[in-house]
Amino acid sequence: MLGVAAAALLMAQASAAPLTRQEIAARVVAEGADLANLEAPGADLSGLDFKRAKLFGASLKGANLTRASLRGCNLDVAILRDATLVGADLSEASLFASVLANAKMNGANLRGARLMGNMERADLEGADLSEVKGSAEMANQPMGLVRLVLSHARLKGAKLNRAELSRADLSYADLREADLSDANLELAKLVGADLTGAKLDRAKLGGAEIHHANFTGVEGLESVRGFEDAAGREFAIVPGQEPVP
Repeated sequence: MLGVAAAALLMAQASAAPLTRQEIAARVVAEGADLANLEAPGADLSGLDFKRAKLFGASLKGANLTRASLRGCNLDVAILRDATLVGADLSEASLFASVLANAKMNGANLRGARLMGNMERADLEGADLSEVKGSAEMANQPMGLVRLVLSHARLKGAKLNRAELSRADLSYADLREADLSDANLELAKLVGADLTGAKLDRAKLGGAEIHHANFTGVEGLESVRGFEDAAGREFAIVPGQEPVP
């Protein structure tokens, strides 16, 4: 059944004709408009208010969504690879199994959003990801584990306080000066991540992989829960600890 559904979705995406900015704007006049499987790769949609539209399966690869309002939108299974979302509002949006790899999201607002997809190498410098729901659930995943992937992402100065990031992949991410206070990073992958100057007050790191992660100048390290049990702690760069080569 899942294979049939996936095939139907791909066929619908392939057969749909790309819409112009004017056509899209006309379709989002009503709150919660249905724009499922929208085809608008590379489109200039900057500043557009999507008014909590349903954008399930939308193809927006390389689109310009600078300062667009996607607050509360359903962007599950959407393709936003290489898209520009600088200063965009994605607060409370749903992005399950979505692709935002290489997306430019500097200063974007993702507060309280559901994030569960590929955001590898995304630029999220200064973005607000506080209270995001990015913890992978082990149950009800018949297609295999879907988790938040932020490997090699740029998150310098980003807000991730109270974020749910259990089992998220943050390997080699730039987390310098990021606020991770009260964040749940249990079982997360932080291999090679740079947390220089980050805030980790009361964060949870139980079972996390922190091989070669850099904790230089981290604030609140003494209050981190589960840090002693984190995998690879002896290989991490921790103040007062001589890392194992």
